[in-house]
Amino acid sequence: MTEPILKSCCKFNSLATGSIISGMLGIVLAIASMIVLFTLRVEFRTIVFDWFPQYVVKIILAINLCMTIFISILLIVGVVKRNHYLMMPWVVLGITIAIGLLISVIYTAVVFFIEGFILAGFLWLIFGFLACLIYAYMWMVVYSHFIVLKEERSRGRYNKQPYRR
Repeated sequence: MTEPILKSCCKFNSLATGSIISGMLGIVLAIASMIVLFTLRVEFRTIVFDWFPQYVVKIILAINLCMTIFISILLIVGVVKRNHYLMMPWVVLGITIAIGLLISVIYTAVVFFIEGFILAGFLWLIFGFLACLIYAYMWMVVYSHFIVLKEERSRGRYNKQPYRR
């Protein structure tokens, strides 16, 4: 029997509410990123495949953002329907995004430092790590609710919590 990491979201919201907020934030951020991707002249680069043309990188990002929207919708539906199977893609995607975000923040800060933009590098590290912490916390909220629903399903929905001393 696995214990959830958290019992509530931000000490006053339920895990279900926090999970729905996480899904909604995922959708809003993905839509905002798509708007930036297609309206602003920003050069996007990949870390490993830096030889890709800009239009290929934008297509890859657009596909990833569409998948993020789809998986976030699955998360919200899973929370509302109390189905942990629908939440599973977000839980898996969430931890991989958290790791990728951390790597990206460190890599970008190092590039800033190498190119001589010291202040930009420090600001990128500070705000990037803050974003990583917030994202990791929201992932822990969703994962905790996922565990609660998984345990509930194994006991049966209408059974009471097991008695503990």
